[in-house]
Amino acid sequence: MEDDEALLDRLTRIPKAELHVHLDGSLRASTMFDLARERGVALPETSPDELAHHMLVRDATRLEDYLERFDRTLGVMQDAGALERIAFELVEDHAAEHVRYVEVRFCPLLHTKEGLAPNEVLDATLRGLRRAEAVFPDVRAAIIVCALRSHPSEKTLEMSELAIAYAHDGVCGFDIAGAEAGNPVRDHVQAFDRAAAAGMPITIHAGEGYGPESIRQALELGHALRIGHGTRLREDPQLLEMVRSQGVPLEICLTSNVQTRVVASHADHPAAHYLRAGIPVSLGTDNRLMSGVTLTNEYQHASDALDMTWSELVKVARAGFEHAFVSPKQREEMLRVFDQAI
Repeated sequence: MEDDEALLDRLTRIPKAELHVHLDGSLRASTMFDLARERGVALPETSPDELAHHMLVRDATRLEDYLERFDRTLGVMQDAGALERIAFELVEDHAAEHVRYVEVRFCPLLHTKEGLAPNEVLDATLRGLRRAEAVFPDVRAAIIVCALRSHPSEKTLEMSELAIAYAHDGVCGFDIAGAEAGNPVRDHVQAFDRAAAAGMPITIHAGEGYGPESIRQALELGHALRIGHGTRLREDPQLLEMVRSQGVPLEICLTSNVQTRVVASHADHPAAHYLRAGIPVSLGTDNRLMSGVTLTNEYQHASDALDMTWSELVKVARAGFEHAFVSPKQREEMLRVFDQAI
């Protein structure tokens, strides 16, 4: 039987795609500490290690509690230099564990408090991603523009238009995130209709902080091609069958779902059930800082807690490339490289 160290090595070396990672939840604690000191932003701790411990979510009882940590990170992400550095380092961190494709998502409106326009926020982040691609040529990165469920519909539409404007300049998709309960997709239909009409791929956070009805709205009203999380899909067998028959991929984030109490433990997560039912499943970190994980860690959780076999883990890894928001030509090339490596 393969020991833990050997398995970890194999999981690190397997080519991976990261389809669900938030820029503002995945900066390094050391970088957050440096930026705060340079910009005079008060922090609750006096060292990077203490800050990392503080930012790791241990006390959430629901999704909204988990999201409170973002007030801290956003405080140091309000200028172009900070955004470019954080974007570069996020690709660098992924490159270290053989991630070959990254879709970085965030809401540009949250980074405009000190005068940046949303397009300037995107430009700075893209500079960081492109600079990282030049240093780490095996990695490709793109941006998913997020709107927020709690924002008024005109702000959601603004983010949709921004995503469309950058569709050929580094943005690969559109999403809506944030507090799910009480903020349904139907309140933002205009933004999703606009994105879909423009051919912009859509993924929607759903079935995490609210039940299956949220997933149904994402598919039927939000034109979603993928579902972010989808954890509570198992509560509606009819909807699960629809997701399976339509081949809708789920972006599974194991650790953050435990932290937000959507599931009681990694072992209680339905990801393996969905996979074995024939639903495409990919693994993501969600927020590397708040969840204290790497993508390799999440694969290890899938192996240890969910008893996924090596062939199942390979299937999950391949699904990340199969369902990436890329051109058919780029997808074909990524899959060719993946299959050769396997």
